[in-house]
Amino acid sequence: MARLTRLLPLVRSAAPEDRNQARVLDAALLAFLDFGIKRTSMVEVARRGGLSLATLYRRFASKSDLIRAVGLRQTRDFIQEVDAALQRQVDRDASAEDQIVELFAAFINGLRGNQLIHRLLATEPELVLPYLTTQGAPVIELGRDYLAEFVTRLQREGKLPEYDPEPLAEMIARTALSLALTPQTVIPLGDDASIRQFARDHVVVSFRVR
Repeated sequence: MARLTRLLPLVRSAAPEDRNQARVLDAALLAFLDFGIKRTSMVEVARRGGLSLATLYRRFASKSDLIRAVGLRQTRDFIQEVDAALQRQVDRDASAEDQIVELFAAFINGLRGNQLIHRLLATEPELVLPYLTTQGAPVIELGRDYLAEFVTRLQREGKLPEYDPEPLAEMIARTALSLALTPQTVIPLGDDASIRQFARDHVVVSFRVR
């Protein structure tokens, strides 16, 4: 299978926002949440961001560029939240099982808690669904590479046996995305405790924990 463009390093290496860019992206996100993407104009974003339309266009040549910047920021924030949840486990030298449980919970909660995704799924599904389903390869790749990196670290630490982590990583990424986007399920995932128990009972075993 041909390797896609590696997105995880690109997300992690994204340049930090300056104050003005942060203000624009904050304004754009709030407008997208209020009106949806299609009904949000660059004029509205400029007004909310407290800058002229000309200044906004100097920073973002088109609305498409602005949408991509908001998407990159949302992805970066998601990765940072998952990183932080895992780092707390690493700091206490948690077992592989505990780290897997917390990683799965962080994935599910991060996806479920994303207001923009769920706003768009409710009001503009034709806009966002292709990027999460039929054209969702970049999203799956991002999750797969993150999980493969996670498994490789645990293997290096002797907490997991040696095996190719990518097929398992992709399966878990696909499962987490599906569970997050389609919450109507008989699987008990109604709260944090249930999510963690499901991971402990059904996800951990897939990683071949020693």
